[in-house]
Amino acid sequence: MKKFIKVMKALSDPNRVKMVKILQSRALCVCEIQKALGIAQSTASKHLKLLEDAGLVRRFKDGLWVNYSLTDGSESPYSANMIGNLKHWLNDEKEIKTLNRILPGIKREDIVGK
Repeated sequence: MKKFIKVMKALSDPNRVKMVKILQSRALCVCEIQKALGIAQSTASKHLKLLEDAGLVRRFKDGLWVNYSLTDGSESPYSANMIGNLKHWLNDEKEIKTLNRILPGIKREDIVGK
């Protein structure tokens, strides 16, 4: 039951649900997630850590960048189920539509000035 509770708690915050939704399109760094959601870097990092601990997202290095992407859900059937369901859920929500519209214009190079 502990894994189930961890996944449900991770998805109990609207910003964490939005993070899962935007990570469906591509891997993102913290600065891109922060920009998309309009939250502080430290807040974004804390949310990502909870999602990672629940087996919903993974982080990986790409040179100096640390990127986040959705997992395949192999860590837990609960995370796999929620990742799969969230692909179909909430797509008609105004906030999700807005995020999906602005996300292609958010590029790490523009954010950090490189």
